[in-house]
Amino acid sequence: MTTVTLKGNPFRVDGTLPAPGGTAPALTLTSGELADVTLANFAGKRKVLNIVPSLDTPTCATSTRKFNEKAASLNNAVVLVVSADLPFAAGRFCATEGLKNVAHLSTFRHPEFMAAWGVKMAEGPLAGLTARAVVVLDENNKVLHSQLVPEIADEPDYAAALKVL
Repeated sequence: MTTVTLKGNPFRVDGTLPAPGGTAPALTLTSGELADVTLANFAGKRKVLNIVPSLDTPTCATSTRKFNEKAASLNNAVVLVVSADLPFAAGRFCATEGLKNVAHLSTFRHPEFMAAWGVKMAEGPLAGLTARAVVVLDENNKVLHSQLVPEIADEPDYAAALKVL
């Protein structure tokens, strides 16, 4: 069992975050076009998964903006923002913010992703959403970096995530 805090209050997270050196678990998520997407859709690319509870929160919005900014200079890499937000809402957020260097993927049809990737908030006010995490994969889906952010209200370690690329 893993725990994270929200404003200092501890809450259980189900599953185990993929560890560096291992292979990423399979995933199926929903794209902005309402299509099912797997890691195979990004074959041959390095992947940064910015996993957030909801783009409607300030920290999630900030991390998405920052990864969008950094992604412009990444070679052969894609930034995937994963949340429970519906594709319509995420598309509106990215359009309003002018974010063109990130792709949003939703857990709304595929909640099994959350436990399989170790980010399922199992209790507390965010139960049913993801904890905040960053996972970086190479071209063959080997895990290069992973961070489950201990305090959900905090931003991830951008430098550590991008350094492995």
